Amino acid sequence: MAEALIIVDVQNDFCEGGTLAVTGGAQVAAEISEFLEDNHAEYDAIVATQDWHIDPGKHFAESPDFQTSWPVHCVAGTPGAELHPDLDTDHIEARFLKGLYDDGYSGFEGRLGEPERVGILEGEKGIRVEPGDVVSSTAPDLDSWLRSQDIDAVTIVGIATDHCVRATALDAAENDYRVRVITDLTAAVDKDQLEETYEELREAGVELLILEDL
Repeated sequence: MAEALIIVDVQNDFCEGGTLAVTGGAQVAAEISEFLEDNHAEYDAIVATQDWHIDPGKHFAESPDFQTSWPVHCVAGTPGAELHPDLDTDHIEARFLKGLYDDGYSGFEGRLGEPERVGILEGEKGIRVEPGDVVSSTAPDLDSWLRSQDIDAVTIVGIATDHCVRATALDAAENDYRVRVITDLTAAVDKDQLEETYEELREAGVELLILEDL
C-alpha cells in the first residue's frame, strides 16, 4: 500500500496574524515540520494544498457568516496565500492550488501548480508571471496525480479541521483511498463543532488518530 501525506492549507492567512487566522495555526505549522523531520521517509509522496483565490465570488463577503462566506483571504500571489514560514517545505514535492474561481474547500478540487513562479519574468520578452498563470486548466488534479503515483492511502493534516481538512478527507474517502487524519496536527475554526466533524468523518470511514497512536 502506497501512502501520501497531504498537508492542507498551512498558509499565512490561516495562521496568527492572517486575515482569517485560526487559533493554533502557527503551532500546527511548526509541529507538522517536526513530524516531517522524523517521519518523511514513511510516505511515498508528500504534497500540500493551498487556497489560491482570484475571484471566488460569494466565498468572500464584507459581512461574512463564517460558514459559507469569509473575509478576504489567501488571494493568489499575495503573502497571505504563501505557506507559513514555520512549515518546512523541503519534503513537499507538489502543490495543488484550489479555489481560483470558487470556494475550493477540498484539496481534491486543486490542480498541480507552481505558486513560486508568480512575479518571475519569463521568456525572451520578460513577461511577468501572473497568479493565474501558475496553474493550468490542463494540469492534473490531486486525485489524478495521486493515482499516477500509485497512491491508495492518504494521511491528512493541516488547517482547518472543520472545513478544508474535513472536505479533503471526505473526498479522499469518496474516491476510495484509505484515509487517516492526525487530529493533533490540525487546527479548527470552531472547536465547539469538532465532535460533530469527527463523527461525520468516522461515518465516512476516515480513521482519526493522534500522534501517540503512530
